Amino acid sequence: MRPDNWHLTHDIDDFLARAWDFLCSRPALHNTPLTDIEKLRIRGAAEHDTTAPVFGRLVSEGEVHAIFYLTPSGRLGLTPLSAQQTDALAAHLADLGHKPSNVIADHDTADAFAEAWQRHTSATPVLFWRTHLYRLGTLTPQNPSPEGRARGVGEPDREQVIRFCREFCVDVGEQTSLDLIDAGAWDDSRFGDRHYTFWETPDGTPASMAAATSIVGGMVRVDPVYTPAHLRGRGYAGAVTAETSRTALATGAKHVVLFTDPDNPTSNALYQRLGYVHIADFAGYKFS
Repeated sequence: MRPDNWHLTHDIDDFLARAWDFLCSRPALHNTPLTDIEKLRIRGAAEHDTTAPVFGRLVSEGEVHAIFYLTPSGRLGLTPLSAQQTDALAAHLADLGHKPSNVIADHDTADAFAEAWQRHTSATPVLFWRTHLYRLGTLTPQNPSPEGRARGVGEPDREQVIRFCREFCVDVGEQTSLDLIDAGAWDDSRFGDRHYTFWETPDGTPASMAAATSIVGGMVRVDPVYTPAHLRGRGYAGAVTAETSRTALATGAKHVVLFTDPDNPTSNALYQRLGYVHIADFAGYKFS
């Protein structure tokens, strides 16, 4: 795959005009690029600013077949690529002097890029993230539902939401977002732009929380879902996930997805009972 098949730009509007149909062709599989690029679009990026994000399209016979994006913090996101395409991209990025700090993609693409990047730069890849991707089929709320009710979160709940997100980061070892939260940079964390729902007990105590992204390309991702350890096993997480999923559908989402820890059989079984179907695996690597 020749490097000149990749078209790179800092101009996010031009990139989206050319790559939007491709991104929306598989919104569930492309959920992370859709939400990440939308967040970058809202923040704004100057066309000739070399510190701005870099966007790339793999074009053949006038059609986009894959994309990448590289954020100022060094996060590289990829849509599925063959091993040959991945090696060509790694070589091209290295030749241009780009230095991603990590890569996130479907499992095969992430593995291939990590190996290719090590060959071309000698950087050591370290696996830091493995996950299953689920897409909602037919929503099947649990029956019976636990006592209590779902409630949308407002500004007065901000401290509780931040506390739950911090506890979530500690639970799953998500250090980058934890550092941002502790530094007071809530809006810069991946949690700052979500829509939150609590499941409350009858006395009004928040017992579980689920969040959802805004609709992008007809897709909503449920993320994160968190229940404090002492309240687990009572159905709260299932109830708040079902309510968040229902709300996403009611507001127009055609595709509702979520990621799960493959080493947590309890959560995987829960989401399957709610109607979620496993469709892919993803991985993330950090580079020295």
